[in-house]
Amino acid sequence: MPSDVNSGVGARVIKRHFFLVAAAVVLGLMIVAAVMRVAFAGDEAGAGGPGGGRGGGRGQAVEAAVVVQRPFSDQINVLGVARGQRSVNITSSTSQLITRVLFRDGQRVAAGTPLVQLQAGEEEAGIIEARARVGLAETQYERYAALGEQGYAPRMMVEQYRAELATARATLQAALARQGDLSIRAPFAGTLGLSTVTAGTLISPGAVITTLDDTSVIRVDFPVPERYLGVLRSGLSITATADAYGNEQFSGRIALVDTRINETTRAVTARAEFPNPGGRIRPGMLMRVAIQQGQRQTPAVPEAAVQYEGDGAFVYRIAAGERGSTAQRVEVETGAVEGGYVEIVSGLNANDRVVAGGLNRIQPNAPVTVGGAGGAQRAGATAPTGAAARNAAAQPQAAAR
Repeated sequence: MPSDVNSGVGARVIKRHFFLVAAAVVLGLMIVAAVMRVAFAGDEAGAGGPGGGRGGGRGQAVEAAVVVQRPFSDQINVLGVARGQRSVNITSSTSQLITRVLFRDGQRVAAGTPLVQLQAGEEEAGIIEARARVGLAETQYERYAALGEQGYAPRMMVEQYRAELATARATLQAALARQGDLSIRAPFAGTLGLSTVTAGTLISPGAVITTLDDTSVIRVDFPVPERYLGVLRSGLSITATADAYGNEQFSGRIALVDTRINETTRAVTARAEFPNPGGRIRPGMLMRVAIQQGQRQTPAVPEAAVQYEGDGAFVYRIAAGERGSTAQRVEVETGAVEGGYVEIVSGLNANDRVVAGGLNRIQPNAPVTVGGAGGAQRAGATAPTGAAARNAAAQPQAAAR
């Protein structure tokens, strides 16, 4: 009986040990499989990574653009401030109370339109008095002139009353002029600005009642370094942009170049005129003026293909290899940026292919698969401009670091 018990206990111990050993074996196999998977993954990455250099495999899908010759403009870029063709602050020459405001803010007025009427009680009384003096002087002159013709009045007395008549008439004209100063009119046709005056406002000499601008033509004065003086001439066509309207260009011409050069800045002031239908350009706007000097044909790539790093720039040129295409990092010297394309001064040749799409996962010498023929066209059509391209280029580099 005890032997049967001992044999049963031994069987259970053997079975328990068997399961433990089996579990350990399964766990070991799982660890080995995981290690092998990681090892094989590393081998595959090494074969296609920066150090592999074999160029095999499918590689990263990218869009390509071809380096082409494009026209770029040599131009002078300067800043200027927009002014109306004629601009004036409407003010009063006397301290007086406003009795009537005859305009609306933003109103378009013709030359001579009454704008403000000032209190004129004293002036009107002065006119009445001056007219009475003129009437009395005329009566006395006519009487003594008739007596003089008949020989009853001396010639000197006739001349005296003639002088008194002339003085009375001059006094009346002065009184009428003072009354005219109390009716403020538009000196030329234009558009009125905002105003805060109302009937009952006491206006002081020189205080601005409103502004008047003739904006049918906009003038922009801007400085140009004297070394470009040979380029400037009256009638030269130019373009300008304003921050309010993005990249929309306004066409104008140089109307006049100043006769003097500033001795401190070594610049000459040029005045440009821009037609302004609809009054879109407003006085005081900052204008970015571009003066064309000529055009040149140079290699160019879409902005999306250029990556910026510090003070330099680079692109990924697509190079053909025995086992497929690879992306080679090439340092380039860039020039002007125009129409969504970057001028390549050095580093690339015409007809080279560069990566223009899919740059965020590209590594130097990595295998790549170039998309269809439309890839290059899309790269040029959807390229970001200016700072957007630099920001897009900086994001993947920051992520890599």
